Amino acid sequence: MMQKIQRLLNIMQTLLSENGCPWDREQTHTSLLPYMIEETYEFVEAAEEDNAQKMKEELGDLLLHIVFQSAIAERENRFSMEDVAHTVSEKMTRRHPHVFGDQKLAT
Repeated sequence: MMQKIQRLLNIMQTLLSENGCPWDREQTHTSLLPYMIEETYEFVEAAEEDNAQKMKEELGDLLLHIVFQSAIAERENRFSMEDVAHTVSEKMTRRHPHVFGDQKLAT
């Protein structure tokens, strides 16, 4: 799995490189927002249809947006995809002390 994620990260770096895609290099966090919102709605529609193939495709599109936004931020020396993954991992473990800590639930 990690190789496939790394491949996606490498593809994005290539697209944003000097020899990459001019359109991609021009994008900003805000210029990509309409596309990210559209992909979110497309995933909602696929989920409501319970269409696994469409959900897989739309989740891929959303993942692309997360990678794209993170790559833009990294280019600006703000944060990286690794920082995003770390932040959400910390949040999930903090929110689930009954699973990742010593806390026991009664129900």
